[in-house]
Amino acid sequence: MPGLLRGVARTAVVAGTATAVSNRVSRRQAGRWAQQDYAQQTAYQQQAPAAPAPEAQAQRAPSDGSPDDMADRIAQLKELSELKAQGVLTDEEFEAQKRRVLG
Repeated sequence: MPGLLRGVARTAVVAGTATAVSNRVSRRQAGRWAQQDYAQQTAYQQQAPAAPAPEAQAQRAPSDGSPDDMADRIAQLKELSELKAQGVLTDEEFEAQKRRVLG
């Protein structure tokens, strides 16, 4: 019985270690992909015009303060704060996007 228990314990330790290593590798890879995506977005934003085209502004509906509009704004602000917390957005980018959503 002690030999069986030792074998089960060894298997549990090996499986736990393998799971921990696999999770860490997955997190590191996801972090690298996020950095690549951020670099691509930054490069694209630098190439894109700073102000939207006048016809795009004309198509945007004016904010009427309806509950649906406020819910959308709150959802956008939450998403922006999550991106900032993850390090995807800098403080300046966050503030600029926040002004865009609220303004």
